Amino acid sequence: MLNYDHIMIHFGELSTKGKNKKNFIRMLAKNVRHALKDTANLTYIVTNDHIYIRLNDNDSEPILNRLQDVSGIQSLSLVLKTNAEFENLKNSCLELMKNETGDTFKVRTKRADKSYPFISDTINREIGAYILKNAKWKVDVHNPDITLSIDIRRDAAYVYAKTVLGAGGYPLGVGGKILSMVSGGIDSPVACYLLMKRGITIQAIHFASPPYTSGLVIDKIKDLCRVLNHYQPEIKLYIVPFTKLQEAIYKNCDESYAITIMRRMMYRISEGIARRHRCLALANGESIGQVASQTLNSIQVINEVVRLPVIRPLAVFDKSEIIKIARKIGTFEISIRPFEDCCTIFAPKSPKTMPHHDKVEIMEASFDYASLVNECIKETTSILISEKTDLEKYL
Repeated sequence: MLNYDHIMIHFGELSTKGKNKKNFIRMLAKNVRHALKDTANLTYIVTNDHIYIRLNDNDSEPILNRLQDVSGIQSLSLVLKTNAEFENLKNSCLELMKNETGDTFKVRTKRADKSYPFISDTINREIGAYILKNAKWKVDVHNPDITLSIDIRRDAAYVYAKTVLGAGGYPLGVGGKILSMVSGGIDSPVACYLLMKRGITIQAIHFASPPYTSGLVIDKIKDLCRVLNHYQPEIKLYIVPFTKLQEAIYKNCDESYAITIMRRMMYRISEGIARRHRCLALANGESIGQVASQTLNSIQVINEVVRLPVIRPLAVFDKSEIIKIARKIGTFEISIRPFEDCCTIFAPKSPKTMPHHDKVEIMEASFDYASLVNECIKETTSILISEKTDLEKYL
């Protein structure tokens, strides 16, 4: 009885990249090899249409499970690579169908090798009839239990009936680098994950306000980064000492404007660090209207202090959608640990949801915030967090 001996990786969106397609495929192949680095004795074949992984007797299930989290993969199929000679192909398809469960099937052929002597429709009919004659299956072209797919290529035929969805998006690393604000709540790690899915490499920044915030918040952030290491092997985390600047804000500014001004300071600091490290944009976990600082009016007033683009992957997500993704990627239980960040600790009772630009500027002019911002940037420390805990380094 024949068994599947390869995994075929389908590209999806990469097929639209034109002249850049080769670079995208090259990056995806590198990421796939890295994801499977702990699996020995695999053989990789990279083509312009698919990546094939020869299993060489490895169990396919853990490999498929790992690859489903690699961005840039549209879907994955367990395939049998076989000689395309027609009689051999018919027998191979029949043997594979004996491994499958169900009652109904259909055959679908893609003939990439146009020199093959039979057209796709003929292959579908002939192989379908052969299976009907020799096995207990019925044809259902509209809603079959099994779709037997055949991909005819110059080197061989690839036959498969098992396909699972991948993460989609683009390969990590093709979309540039972003500095993403990470608070430790539910939203920001999800925003990081969605950015990674689009091929963007993230660096993270967190604002710490000891002694008002616990050192356990930093442990929480590092644990979140380690979960995200599943999707990006190394994440640089910047820790900003924010206490002195935050105290100055609450000393010199109206309490109702404190969050707005605090966020403006965070944006200024983040832009300074992002430019130093050649990040192309800032990002955060803001969702429109979720809290006072995330109304459109607040976002406009806060955003005006920076020139870098600010990407908000969760802008139109509601909380239940965000929580669903957080549970899926494994960050939810860490995010709900009861250790508050500086935004939560200093949250005013009645924050402005429609702050006025002029009032904000008057309050900021009442103290030397620029020196404090520069001090925060100068005293920021960084940690490189890797897939392996023992590779965590202070830089």
